[in-house]
Amino acid sequence: MTAATRAGCIRGAAVVLSLWSLLPFAPLSLAACGGAQPAAQADETRSVAEYDLARDAFQHGRLREALAHIEEALSLDDDNAEAAYLGAVILLGFCAGDVRSSDCRFDSAEKMARRALDANPEMRDAKNTLGVILVHQGRYDEAIAVLKPLTEDILYASPEKSWGNLGWAYLLKGSNDEAIDALRRAVAAQPLFCVGQYRLGLAYEKRGELDLAREAFTRAVETDQPECRRLQDAFDARARVAEKRGLLDEARADLERCREIAATTPVGQRCAAQLQTLQ
Repeated sequence: MTAATRAGCIRGAAVVLSLWSLLPFAPLSLAACGGAQPAAQADETRSVAEYDLARDAFQHGRLREALAHIEEALSLDDDNAEAAYLGAVILLGFCAGDVRSSDCRFDSAEKMARRALDANPEMRDAKNTLGVILVHQGRYDEAIAVLKPLTEDILYASPEKSWGNLGWAYLLKGSNDEAIDALRRAVAAQPLFCVGQYRLGLAYEKRGELDLAREAFTRAVETDQPECRRLQDAFDARARVAEKRGLLDEARADLERCREIAATTPVGQRCAAQLQTLQ
């Protein structure tokens, strides 16, 4: 049975089981889902239920609770690819605030992403997530090897993610020309991808093309999405480029906006300190 068929059968079983008390007759046999033994089928169904609980907890920001449900889901069904993928995303969530936190464990996130791909090699979002993890670990060539084929996969529904993360890997590796090419493809695929515009600006800045860098940073913070208008790193970067160009009033304005977004973050503190030097 394929992974997709198996997942459909498990979810179908979960729905049937949840409706037993509402039906005036016995439910249909589940044997058609591959002839699994009742105990094994029950474990798979419970695994799906734990995954659903994990997803709900994750969506509400309860990361530890979500991870506990993922671990239970995988203990019940080692081949639950969706649970393993969500586990990788949850573990990345612990790194969102501060990669130096003891809760941020990229090695554990990598294992979860690879576990998802072992269970379902066609899970494209898991490939993208694995690429992100490898970039965070500084393993840029490995990340490129994962992400480049994904950019060429016409079936991947989020090409801006694969191109954007490939460009990020090239950028951190120091391959600015390749980074610019990949990031231009990312923002062409999705113009609202403001993080892609920000990374594109960094690549232009590293290549010494300050006007192009400033234009990219401007597109990043002016993208019509709430999260883009609060992209603190982009305001910091645009201020830096403006100062290099001698546009001190514009640099001050961006530093003030950067500080206003969040004064206590490392970026906000850096913007506040730099603003003092321009007074």
